[in-house]
Amino acid sequence: MKKILEVLQYGEMDVRFNTDIKIEGNIEIIPAITSAAAISMATRLWGGNECSVLAMIRSLAIADLSLCSDRKEIIRYLDESSMVMAHAFMDTKKEIEKRGGNVHIFGPSIMPSKMKS
Repeated sequence: MKKILEVLQYGEMDVRFNTDIKIEGNIEIIPAITSAAAISMATRLWGGNECSVLAMIRSLAIADLSLCSDRKEIIRYLDESSMVMAHAFMDTKKEIEKRGGNVHIFGPSIMPSKMKS
C-alpha cells in the first residue's frame, strides 16, 4: 500500500501534506495514478462521504491554482487532459453496456441508494 496523498490539518492555518510516491525519475506514475483514481471514483463508494471527499479534492485544486504563475495555462492543461480521460471512460462505458453490463454515473452531490452500493 502506498500513501498517494495525506493531508492533515493541525491548526487553523497549519495544513501539512505527505506522500510515499517519489516522482523524480518515475514521472509515468502520474498518469497511472490518475487513471486508477478515476476508475476508483467511478466504480465504488468511498465509505459514504463522497460529497466531502470531492469537496476537499476540489478545495486543494483551487488552492494550487491560486498559487500558479500561469493559471490559464494550467487550467487549459487540466481541461484538455480531463477531456481525453472523459472520452476514454465514456467509450469504456458504452462497451460495457454493449456487452450487457450496467453502468451508473452519479453527480458530485448525488448519493447512490444503498441498493446500488
